[in-house]
Amino acid sequence: MKADALRGHLDALLLATLDGKQLHGYAIIEALQQRSGGALDLPTGTVYPALRRLERAGYVQSAWSTVGGRQRRTYRLTHSGAEALRAERRAWREFTSAIEGVLQSRTAPAQA
Repeated sequence: MKADALRGHLDALLLATLDGKQLHGYAIIEALQQRSGGALDLPTGTVYPALRRLERAGYVQSAWSTVGGRQRRTYRLTHSGAEALRAERRAWREFTSAIEGVLQSRTAPAQA
């Protein structure tokens, strides 16, 4: 799936991936790929700028840590980020419900 197809949803996907976890950037990319069954294979050039944007917005917090002898920046949700994720999930449920209502096949003939 192309990054363009995710326009408007990337932040929610990143927040959801970090829900209850502290991960470095590449682990976030791997988690997105795994949780999507391979459909989401996002380049670092898409993910890292989004993480920096979320950090500036106060939704994620980063810190340097040593993982496997290498310095890596790890990310975690802030309280504001958890609230934003709850709002994103609520909005997604409303959106998908509305779309399903339109796309769902109707067996009854249309009334004129």
